[in-house]
Amino acid sequence: MTVCIVSPAAASGLTALEARWLQAGQPVIAFARAQGLPLDIIVQPQDAPGAVPLALGFEAGRCKLVLSLRGNAQAQGVLQEALPAQQDLMIEAMTAHEVGHCRRYAQGDWHALPRGFVEPPSRMQGKLKVLDQELRDTRREESYADLVALAWMHGRHRERYRDVLAWMRRVRAGGDSAGGSHATQAWLALADGEGVFDGTASPFEQAQVLWRMGLSGDK
Repeated sequence: MTVCIVSPAAASGLTALEARWLQAGQPVIAFARAQGLPLDIIVQPQDAPGAVPLALGFEAGRCKLVLSLRGNAQAQGVLQEALPAQQDLMIEAMTAHEVGHCRRYAQGDWHALPRGFVEPPSRMQGKLKVLDQELRDTRREESYADLVALAWMHGRHRERYRDVLAWMRRVRAGGDSAGGSHATQAWLALADGEGVFDGTASPFEQAQVLWRMGLSGDK
């Protein structure tokens, strides 16, 4: 059983924690819908120990932003690297990350290279084992979504951008080893440069620029 929420304002029966996460992510949700992304919110009402607190699925042409917070220590664990006063900011960044995934799904670009980008022959998919290829493709999608989150935060909370970037680096450092599905450190390093998100383009377009740069060095 799930609770599908079309609008956070119409939500009922939510826990305080669920309401907090939805409220923190509301600016991103509103932006995504204004951009025409087919985004639904689903709150899992049953306990979900060990589940990813915030995740995105895609079904019948629509993105499903799924919160699994009840009975789930991960809901706090993912924020433990952030100071209490910064945690809502990090929830907003996580929501922007998932919206980055939604953009890729909705445009039919999931696991596809950006238009005009040519994979060097030494890194063509046929040269990789199936598992290695899947890890690489997932890592690239996670990297794009991380960059969307950072571009969003830079545009809306520029004074806290360094805090968000540092938090994201700590989260990624505590996860996969080099080459793993969430090892986005190479792209996060690109986001540390001066003026990388100073343009007026959308977070999706700004992320795409750095993403392509990172792809050039990815194996």
